[in-house]
Amino acid sequence: MHERGKQFLFRLLETPSPSGYEERIQEVVRAWAKEYADEVRTDVHGNVIASLNPDGKPRVMLAGHCDQIGLMVQHIDEQGFLYVNPIGGFDMQVLIGQPVVVWTQDGPINGVIARKPIHLLTDEERKQIPKFHEIWVDIGAKDGEEAKKLVRIGDPITFRLEVREMNNGFINAPGIDDKVGAWTVMEALRSLSERKGKLKAAVFAVSTVQEEIGLRGAITSAFGIAPDVGVAVDVTFATDHPATDKRQVGDIKLGAGPVIYRGPNINPVVFRRLVETAEREGIPYQLAGASRPTGTDANVIQISRSGVATGLISIPNRYMHSPVEMVALSDLENAAKLIAAFIASLEPTDEFTPSTA
Repeated sequence: MHERGKQFLFRLLETPSPSGYEERIQEVVRAWAKEYADEVRTDVHGNVIASLNPDGKPRVMLAGHCDQIGLMVQHIDEQGFLYVNPIGGFDMQVLIGQPVVVWTQDGPINGVIARKPIHLLTDEERKQIPKFHEIWVDIGAKDGEEAKKLVRIGDPITFRLEVREMNNGFINAPGIDDKVGAWTVMEALRSLSERKGKLKAAVFAVSTVQEEIGLRGAITSAFGIAPDVGVAVDVTFATDHPATDKRQVGDIKLGAGPVIYRGPNINPVVFRRLVETAEREGIPYQLAGASRPTGTDANVIQISRSGVATGLISIPNRYMHSPVEMVALSDLENAAKLIAAFIASLEPTDEFTPSTA
């Protein structure tokens, strides 16, 4: 991965973006995109839309959501402890004991997710997974009055955001789902900007918002863009670690290339063109099937307006929705290369209506 792109990725991963609280990360996206796009705009929902050759045909929308799972301050008690509700899906067993950051208007405040010590749990309590109202965030406040001066109801909370580099070009960090998708579509835009004079298609690279709570940003941005073709980039379950059943999810490995999906959520022409592009360009890829609408932006892009020819490319990810999500940098690079080559091959006369011909 080129050094500037790596710095951009790490900046994304170190910037908070719980669903509905994406302003900080979208500033990072805009700063990157404005160097390569013909136009960068932010819609009323908060989606950042970077366009290249906007009058071209076909109109192609790339979507990678920038939001991550998080927590929201719901109540501050008299002792200064914060009670929270989830933004997106959490495994409570992973959450307990984690260092977190409360992102207040005046800056970040460190905290920890706490419950009473195991020594004091009853036998019955030890067998049960606690509910959200049974845990709290401790920010070290002396009392509720001090806590309320620092934190407001509705402030978002994330895991402590840091990127850890590992062997074999792997990294782990919170929020990889799906900041790597936002990175990929913006990296594809950068690559396509280098061949702008030959580009026939109009490209709209979108850092979408609020995917984790219902694919909401993709719904509004797809309606506004009215694309002919859409490609969503998200993460998918890697199965190259213990305790996963390949019979259920497929055989997906880190470092073996991006995953090209097929199934009812996927336009068969787009799928074929993506596979043909990967093979022509020598880009490694993996295949996966989804027998129903996916839990990604591809779900809603496909059925926007009168329908969009939609594809889905996913980055293999270990330990999803945890503070140690793990991906291979090479899979991100190859996903961006695949998307850029696919778009560069498009002609205004290309037809995406499914056919056996």
